[in-house]
Amino acid sequence: MNKNVLITGGAGFIGSNLAIRLLEKDYDVTVLDNLSIQIHGNNPELTSPLFQSIKGKVNFIHGDIRNKDDLAKSLKDVQIIIHFAAETGTGQSMYEATKYCDVNVNGTALLLDYITNKKHSIKKVVVASSRAVYGEGKYYCKNDGFVFPIERDELDMKNGDFEAKCPHCNCSIDMVATDEESKLHPSSIYGITKLSQEEMTSVICKSLGIPSVVLRYQNVYGPGQSLSNPYTGILSIFSTLIKNNRTINIFEDGEESRDFVFISDVIEATILGIEKDEANFQVFNVGSGVPITVENVAKTLLDLYGLDVPLYISGNYRIGDIRHNFADLIKIKRLLGYKPKYTFYKGISKFVDWVNQQEINESQYESSLNIMRLKNLLK
Repeated sequence: MNKNVLITGGAGFIGSNLAIRLLEKDYDVTVLDNLSIQIHGNNPELTSPLFQSIKGKVNFIHGDIRNKDDLAKSLKDVQIIIHFAAETGTGQSMYEATKYCDVNVNGTALLLDYITNKKHSIKKVVVASSRAVYGEGKYYCKNDGFVFPIERDELDMKNGDFEAKCPHCNCSIDMVATDEESKLHPSSIYGITKLSQEEMTSVICKSLGIPSVVLRYQNVYGPGQSLSNPYTGILSIFSTLIKNNRTINIFEDGEESRDFVFISDVIEATILGIEKDEANFQVFNVGSGVPITVENVAKTLLDLYGLDVPLYISGNYRIGDIRHNFADLIKIKRLLGYKPKYTFYKGISKFVDWVNQQEINESQYESSLNIMRLKNLLK
Protein backbone atom coordinates (compact mmCIF):
# COMPACT_ATOMS: atom_id res chain seq x y z
CA MET A 1 0.00 0.00 0.00
CA ASN A 2 1.23 3.48 -0.85
CA LYS A 3 1.73 5.85 2.03
CA ASN A 4 -0.27 8.95 1.13
CA VAL A 5 -2.49 9.68 4.13
CA LEU A 6 -5.18 12.28 4.81
CA ILE A 7 -5.97 13.11 8.45
CA THR A 8 -9.17 15.10 8.71
CA GLY A 9 -9.04 17.21 11.86
CA GLY A 10 -5.32 16.48 11.86
CA ALA A 11 -4.32 19.66 13.72
CA GLY A 12 -6.18 18.52 16.83
CA PHE A 13 -4.70 16.75 19.81
CA ILE A 14 -4.78 13.15 18.58
CA GLY A 15 -4.52 14.05 14.89
CA SER A 16 -1.38 16.15 15.22
CA ASN A 17 0.36 13.50 17.33
CA LEU A 18 -0.58 10.88 14.75
CA ALA A 19 0.68 13.07 11.91
CA ILE A 20 4.10 13.44 13.55
CA ARG A 21 4.38 9.70 14.14
CA LEU A 22 3.38 8.89 10.57
CA LEU A 23 5.96 11.34 9.24
CA GLU A 24 8.57 9.47 11.27
CA LYS A 25 7.42 6.30 9.49
CA ASP A 26 7.87 7.94 6.06
CA TYR A 27 4.22 8.51 5.27
CA ASP A 28 3.25 11.51 3.16
CA VAL A 29 0.70 13.30 5.34
CA THR A 30 -2.03 15.74 4.32
CA VAL A 31 -4.03 17.47 7.05
CA LEU A 32 -7.44 19.09 6.56
CA ASP A 33 -8.44 21.24 9.54
CA ASN A 34 -10.54 24.36 10.13
CA LEU A 35 -8.37 25.45 13.10
CA SER A 36 -11.36 25.92 15.42
CA ILE A 37 -10.96 28.86 17.79
CA GLN A 38 -12.14 26.74 20.74
CA ILE A 39 -9.16 24.42 20.26
CA HIS A 40 -6.52 26.58 18.61
CA GLY A 41 -7.23 30.12 19.82
CA ASN A 42 -7.81 33.29 17.81
CA ASN A 43 -4.44 33.19 16.08
CA PRO A 44 -3.31 29.57 15.62
CA GLU A 45 0.06 30.69 14.26
CA LEU A 46 0.80 32.02 17.75
CA THR A 47 -1.74 30.41 20.08
CA SER A 48 -1.82 26.75 18.98
CA PRO A 49 1.11 24.50 19.92
CA LEU A 50 -0.76 21.67 18.17
CA PHE A 51 -0.84 23.51 14.86
CA GLN A 52 2.73 24.69 15.29
CA SER A 53 3.87 21.09 15.82
CA ILE A 54 2.82 20.11 12.27
CA LYS A 55 3.16 23.42 10.41
CA GLY A 56 5.62 23.11 7.54
CA LYS A 57 5.89 19.34 8.01
CA VAL A 58 2.62 18.20 6.45
CA ASN A 59 0.62 19.26 3.43
CA PHE A 60 -1.75 21.49 5.39
CA ILE A 61 -5.11 22.54 3.99
CA HIS A 62 -7.01 25.12 6.01
CA GLY A 63 -10.54 24.08 5.23
CA ASP A 64 -13.72 22.40 6.38
CA ILE A 65 -14.92 18.80 6.14
CA ARG A 66 -18.29 20.22 5.03
CA ASN A 67 -16.79 22.00 1.99
CA LYS A 68 -16.73 19.91 -1.19
CA ASP A 69 -13.86 21.86 -2.74
CA ASP A 70 -11.74 21.47 0.39
CA LEU A 71 -12.46 17.74 0.39
CA ALA A 72 -11.53 17.35 -3.27
CA LYS A 73 -8.26 19.19 -2.73
CA SER A 74 -7.44 17.14 0.36
CA LEU A 75 -8.17 13.73 -1.17
CA LYS A 76 -5.98 14.04 -4.23
CA ASP A 77 -3.74 10.93 -4.53
CA VAL A 78 -4.69 9.79 -0.99
CA GLN A 79 -4.72 6.05 -0.22
CA ILE A 80 -5.64 6.14 3.49
CA ILE A 81 -8.12 8.40 5.28
CA ILE A 82 -7.99 8.81 9.05
CA HIS A 83 -11.18 10.66 9.95
CA PHE A 84 -10.85 12.76 13.11
CA ALA A 85 -12.75 15.90 12.02
CA ALA A 86 -15.55 16.34 14.55
CA GLU A 87 -17.00 18.54 17.22
CA THR A 88 -16.15 16.96 20.59
CA GLY A 89 -17.56 17.32 24.09
CA THR A 90 -20.50 15.55 25.64
CA GLY A 91 -21.86 18.51 27.60
CA GLN A 92 -21.60 21.06 24.80
CA SER A 93 -23.33 18.71 22.37
CA MET A 94 -26.47 18.77 24.49
CA TYR A 95 -27.17 22.41 23.64
CA GLU A 96 -25.49 22.63 20.22
CA ALA A 97 -27.15 19.66 18.57
CA THR A 98 -27.41 21.27 15.13
CA LYS A 99 -23.71 22.11 15.05
CA TYR A 100 -22.64 18.64 16.20
CA CYS A 101 -24.89 16.92 13.68
CA ASP A 102 -23.79 19.24 10.88
CA VAL A 103 -20.07 18.71 11.43
CA ASN A 104 -19.99 15.11 12.62
CA VAL A 105 -22.79 13.56 10.57
CA ASN A 106 -23.09 15.77 7.49
CA GLY A 107 -19.33 16.21 7.24
CA THR A 108 -18.87 12.44 7.28
CA ALA A 109 -21.67 12.03 4.72
CA LEU A 110 -19.92 14.43 2.34
CA LEU A 111 -16.68 12.51 2.73
CA LEU A 112 -18.47 9.26 1.95
CA ASP A 113 -20.28 10.86 -1.01
CA TYR A 114 -16.89 11.72 -2.46
CA ILE A 115 -15.63 8.17 -2.02
CA THR A 116 -18.78 6.81 -3.64
CA ASN A 117 -19.13 9.19 -6.58
CA LYS A 118 -15.67 10.48 -7.50
CA LYS A 119 -12.59 8.84 -8.94
CA HIS A 120 -10.05 8.24 -6.17
CA SER A 121 -7.27 5.96 -4.95
CA ILE A 122 -8.55 5.29 -1.41
CA LYS A 123 -7.69 1.85 -0.02
CA LYS A 124 -8.67 2.19 3.66
CA VAL A 125 -10.73 4.45 5.93
CA VAL A 126 -10.06 4.67 9.68
CA VAL A 127 -12.74 6.36 11.80
CA ALA A 128 -12.03 7.86 15.21
CA SER A 129 -15.06 7.00 17.33
CA SER A 130 -15.67 7.17 21.07
CA ARG A 131 -16.63 5.14 24.12
CA ALA A 132 -19.65 7.51 24.17
CA VAL A 133 -21.44 5.16 21.74
CA TYR A 134 -21.94 2.68 24.60
CA GLY A 135 -23.81 5.02 26.91
CA GLU A 136 -23.56 3.48 30.38
CA GLY A 137 -21.79 0.42 29.01
CA LYS A 138 -21.78 -3.10 30.40
CA TYR A 139 -22.60 -4.20 33.96
CA TYR A 140 -23.36 -7.39 35.84
CA CYS A 141 -26.56 -8.00 37.80
CA LYS A 142 -26.78 -10.86 40.30
CA ASN A 143 -30.34 -11.51 39.14
CA ASP A 144 -30.18 -10.89 35.39
CA GLY A 145 -26.56 -11.48 34.41
CA PHE A 146 -24.91 -9.02 32.00
CA VAL A 147 -27.04 -5.92 31.49
CA PHE A 148 -26.84 -2.54 29.77
CA PRO A 149 -28.50 0.07 31.95
CA ILE A 150 -30.46 2.98 30.53
CA GLU A 151 -29.82 6.59 31.50
CA ARG A 152 -29.82 7.13 35.25
CA ASP A 153 -32.98 8.40 36.88
CA GLU A 154 -32.75 12.12 37.58
CA LEU A 155 -34.69 11.83 40.85
CA ASP A 156 -32.14 9.28 42.11
CA MET A 157 -29.27 11.62 41.25
CA LYS A 158 -31.04 14.55 42.87
CA ASN A 159 -31.17 12.46 46.03
CA GLY A 160 -27.46 11.61 45.85
CA ASP A 161 -27.79 8.12 44.37
CA PHE A 162 -25.61 8.20 41.28
CA GLU A 163 -25.11 4.51 40.52
CA ALA A 164 -26.61 2.89 37.45
CA LYS A 165 -29.35 0.33 38.10
CA CYS A 166 -30.36 -2.91 36.45
CA PRO A 167 -32.85 -2.09 33.66
CA HIS A 168 -34.85 -5.22 34.54
CA CYS A 169 -35.03 -5.45 38.35
CA ASN A 170 -33.73 -1.98 39.30
CA CYS A 171 -31.24 -3.45 41.80
CA SER A 172 -27.59 -2.52 42.28
CA ILE A 173 -25.17 -3.72 39.59
CA ASP A 174 -21.41 -4.02 39.20
CA MET A 175 -19.48 -2.42 36.35
CA VAL A 176 -17.50 -4.72 34.09
CA ALA A 177 -15.30 -4.06 31.07
CA THR A 178 -17.33 -3.00 28.05
CA ASP A 179 -16.53 -5.09 24.94
CA GLU A 180 -17.20 -4.25 21.30
CA GLU A 181 -20.30 -6.48 21.19
CA SER A 182 -21.97 -4.49 23.96
CA LYS A 183 -25.24 -2.66 23.37
CA LEU A 184 -24.86 0.67 21.57
CA HIS A 185 -27.13 3.25 23.18
CA PRO A 186 -25.44 6.66 23.48
CA SER A 187 -26.81 9.05 26.08
CA SER A 188 -25.61 12.32 24.50
CA ILE A 189 -25.89 14.04 21.12
CA TYR A 190 -22.12 13.67 20.78
CA GLY A 191 -22.38 9.90 21.27
CA ILE A 192 -25.22 9.69 18.75
CA THR A 193 -23.17 11.53 16.12
CA LYS A 194 -20.13 9.30 16.70
CA LEU A 195 -22.29 6.20 16.29
CA SER A 196 -23.66 7.70 13.07
CA GLN A 197 -20.11 8.23 11.80
CA GLU A 198 -19.29 4.60 12.55
CA GLU A 199 -22.34 3.13 10.91
CA MET A 200 -22.32 5.32 7.80
CA THR A 201 -18.66 4.63 7.16
CA SER A 202 -18.98 0.89 7.72
CA VAL A 203 -21.98 0.58 5.41
CA ILE A 204 -20.52 2.63 2.54
CA CYS A 205 -17.03 1.14 2.74
CA LYS A 206 -18.39 -2.40 2.84
CA SER A 207 -20.54 -1.73 -0.23
CA LEU A 208 -17.48 -0.41 -2.10
CA GLY A 209 -15.11 -3.13 -0.90
CA ILE A 210 -12.89 -0.56 0.84
CA PRO A 211 -11.69 -1.73 4.27
CA SER A 212 -12.87 0.44 7.14
CA VAL A 213 -11.65 0.40 10.73
CA VAL A 214 -13.53 1.88 13.69
CA LEU A 215 -11.53 2.84 16.78
CA ARG A 216 -13.53 3.63 19.90
CA TYR A 217 -11.23 5.80 21.98
CA GLN A 218 -11.65 6.09 25.72
CA ASN A 219 -10.58 9.29 27.58
CA VAL A 220 -7.40 10.31 25.77
CA TYR A 221 -4.90 12.56 27.56
CA GLY A 222 -1.28 13.63 27.45
CA PRO A 223 1.17 16.45 26.66
CA GLY A 224 -0.16 18.85 24.07
CA GLN A 225 -3.80 18.58 25.09
CA SER A 226 -5.58 21.93 25.00
CA LEU A 227 -5.46 23.68 28.36
CA SER A 228 -7.97 26.34 27.28
CA ASN A 229 -10.87 24.25 25.98
CA PRO A 230 -13.35 24.08 28.89
CA TYR A 231 -15.44 21.30 27.36
CA THR A 232 -13.04 18.39 26.88
CA GLY A 233 -10.22 16.75 28.80
CA ILE A 234 -10.80 16.53 32.54
CA LEU A 235 -7.04 16.44 33.28
CA SER A 236 -6.56 19.69 31.36
CA ILE A 237 -9.60 21.31 32.97
CA PHE A 238 -8.49 20.37 36.50
CA SER A 239 -4.88 21.39 35.78
CA THR A 240 -5.92 24.85 34.62
CA LEU A 241 -8.06 25.29 37.73
CA ILE A 242 -5.20 24.17 39.98
CA LYS A 243 -2.72 26.51 38.31
CA ASN A 244 -5.19 29.37 38.74
CA ASN A 245 -5.67 28.43 42.43
CA ARG A 246 -9.37 27.82 41.81
CA THR A 247 -11.63 25.34 43.58
CA ILE A 248 -12.18 22.06 41.76
CA ASN A 249 -15.86 21.19 41.56
CA ILE A 250 -16.05 17.39 41.44
CA PHE A 251 -19.43 16.27 40.18
CA GLU A 252 -21.63 13.61 41.72
CA ASP A 253 -19.81 11.89 44.62
CA GLY A 254 -16.39 11.74 42.95
CA GLU A 255 -16.63 7.98 42.51
CA GLU A 256 -17.64 8.13 38.84
CA SER A 257 -14.87 6.53 36.78
CA ARG A 258 -13.37 6.59 33.30
CA ASP A 259 -10.72 4.73 31.33
CA PHE A 260 -7.86 7.21 30.81
CA VAL A 261 -5.55 6.25 27.95
CA PHE A 262 -2.25 8.00 27.24
CA ILE A 263 -1.76 9.64 23.85
CA SER A 264 1.23 7.46 22.87
CA ASP A 265 -0.84 4.31 23.36
CA VAL A 266 -3.66 5.78 21.28
CA ILE A 267 -1.25 6.59 18.44
CA GLU A 268 0.18 3.06 18.56
CA ALA A 269 -3.31 1.54 18.37
CA THR A 270 -4.26 3.82 15.49
CA ILE A 271 -1.17 2.88 13.48
CA LEU A 272 -1.96 -0.79 14.05
CA GLY A 273 -5.41 -0.09 12.64
CA ILE A 274 -3.87 1.58 9.60
CA GLU A 275 -1.20 -1.00 8.86
CA LYS A 276 -2.64 -4.38 9.81
CA ASP A 277 -4.99 -6.24 7.46
CA GLU A 278 -6.45 -7.95 10.54
CA ALA A 279 -8.04 -4.60 11.38
CA ASN A 280 -10.05 -4.43 8.15
CA PHE A 281 -13.83 -4.15 8.60
CA GLN A 282 -13.41 -4.40 12.39
CA VAL A 283 -14.37 -2.29 15.42
CA PHE A 284 -11.92 -1.92 18.32
CA ASN A 285 -11.88 -0.39 21.77
CA VAL A 286 -8.79 1.70 22.47
CA GLY A 287 -8.09 2.32 26.14
CA SER A 288 -6.02 1.31 29.14
CA GLY A 289 -8.57 -1.21 30.40
CA VAL A 290 -8.45 0.33 33.91
CA PRO A 291 -11.15 2.54 35.52
CA ILE A 292 -9.95 5.58 37.49
CA THR A 293 -12.30 7.68 39.64
CA VAL A 294 -12.59 11.41 39.09
CA GLU A 295 -11.69 12.10 42.73
CA ASN A 296 -8.53 10.03 42.26
CA VAL A 297 -7.66 12.11 39.19
CA ALA A 298 -8.01 15.38 41.11
CA LYS A 299 -6.01 14.19 44.14
CA THR A 300 -3.23 12.76 41.97
CA LEU A 301 -2.90 16.04 40.09
CA LEU A 302 -2.70 18.04 43.33
CA ASP A 303 -0.04 15.69 44.65
CA LEU A 304 2.07 15.88 41.49
CA TYR A 305 1.79 19.67 41.21
CA GLY A 306 2.60 20.03 44.90
CA LEU A 307 -0.22 22.56 45.22
CA ASP A 308 -3.18 22.73 47.58
CA VAL A 309 -6.47 24.02 46.21
CA PRO A 310 -9.90 23.12 47.59
CA LEU A 311 -11.66 20.02 46.27
CA TYR A 312 -15.42 20.37 46.44
CA ILE A 313 -17.45 17.21 45.91
CA SER A 314 -20.61 19.05 45.00
CA GLY A 315 -23.20 16.45 44.06
CA ASN A 316 -23.76 18.38 40.83
CA TYR A 317 -24.52 16.24 37.80
CA ARG A 318 -24.77 16.79 34.06
CA ILE A 319 -27.54 15.50 31.86
CA GLY A 320 -25.99 13.07 29.37
CA ASP A 321 -23.10 11.99 31.60
CA ILE A 322 -22.50 8.33 32.33
CA ARG A 323 -21.46 6.78 35.66
CA HIS A 324 -18.72 4.35 34.69
CA ASN A 325 -17.08 2.93 31.59
CA PHE A 326 -13.85 1.12 30.90
CA ALA A 327 -12.70 -0.81 27.89
CA ASP A 328 -12.45 -4.54 27.32
CA LEU A 329 -9.23 -4.82 25.27
CA ILE A 330 -9.31 -8.55 24.49
CA LYS A 331 -10.17 -8.07 20.81
CA ILE A 332 -7.57 -5.43 19.96
CA LYS A 333 -4.89 -7.35 21.85
CA ARG A 334 -5.76 -10.60 20.07
CA LEU A 335 -6.12 -9.29 16.51
CA LEU A 336 -3.68 -6.38 16.45
CA GLY A 337 -1.24 -7.14 19.26
CA TYR A 338 -2.02 -3.84 21.01
CA LYS A 339 -0.80 -3.48 24.56
CA PRO A 340 -0.98 -0.16 26.44
CA LYS A 341 2.44 0.80 27.77
CA TYR A 342 1.43 3.64 30.10
CA THR A 343 -0.08 3.15 33.52
CA PHE A 344 -2.24 6.04 34.67
CA TYR A 345 0.39 7.27 37.11
CA LYS A 346 3.18 7.12 34.53
CA GLY A 347 1.07 8.96 31.97
CA ILE A 348 -0.27 11.63 34.31
CA SER A 349 3.27 12.31 35.56
CA LYS A 350 4.42 13.03 31.99
CA PHE A 351 1.37 15.21 31.48
CA VAL A 352 2.07 17.23 34.64
CA ASP A 353 5.72 17.70 33.65
CA TRP A 354 4.51 19.18 30.36
CA VAL A 355 1.88 21.43 31.98
CA ASN A 356 4.52 22.84 34.31
CA GLN A 357 6.33 24.20 31.24
CA GLN A 358 3.27 25.93 29.79
CA GLU A 359 1.87 29.42 30.17
CA ILE A 360 -1.52 28.96 31.83
CA ASN A 361 -4.41 31.26 30.93
CA GLU A 362 -7.45 32.05 33.04
CA SER A 363 -9.80 29.09 33.32
CA GLN A 364 -13.00 29.31 31.26
CA TYR A 365 -14.49 26.25 32.95
CA GLU A 366 -16.91 28.08 35.25
CA SER A 367 -18.26 30.04 32.27
CA SER A 368 -18.97 26.78 30.47
CA LEU A 369 -20.76 25.43 33.55
CA ASN A 370 -22.87 28.58 33.80
CA ILE A 371 -24.04 28.04 30.24
CA MET A 372 -25.06 24.48 31.12
CA ARG A 373 -26.90 25.71 34.22
CA LEU A 374 -28.84 28.19 32.10
CA LYS A 375 -29.75 25.39 29.70
CA ASN A 376 -30.91 23.25 32.66
CA LEU A 377 -28.29 20.62 31.77
CA LEU A 378 -26.25 20.97 34.97
CA LYS A 379 -28.11 20.26 38.20
